[in-house]
Amino acid sequence: MPVIGCLIKDETYEIMLSNVKEIKARDSPVVLIADEEDKEVEKYVDCVIRVPKTSPIFSPVVQSVALQLLAYYAAKKRKCEIDKPRHLAKSVTVE
Repeated sequence: MPVIGCLIKDETYEIMLSNVKEIKARDSPVVLIADEEDKEVEKYVDCVIRVPKTSPIFSPVVQSVALQLLAYYAAKKRKCEIDKPRHLAKSVTVE
């Protein structure tokens, strides 16, 4: 199972990159979501999912879309029922 991470160019960047290096040192596959201008990450990971460069405050919005698409296509590849999860109430309850 690969490790999936989000890399944002903010004060956590160097810490996250250090964590990725440790994960790779233990021979685990790593998939990172990073902005399109970050060329440094390619040498440390197995796969990079590129998202548009945005302000660090808005990057979680952009990266969450990439994560949702990754989850959708992974579920589709595994032939999971994507729109029919069990035990999920699909109605709104009003008090």
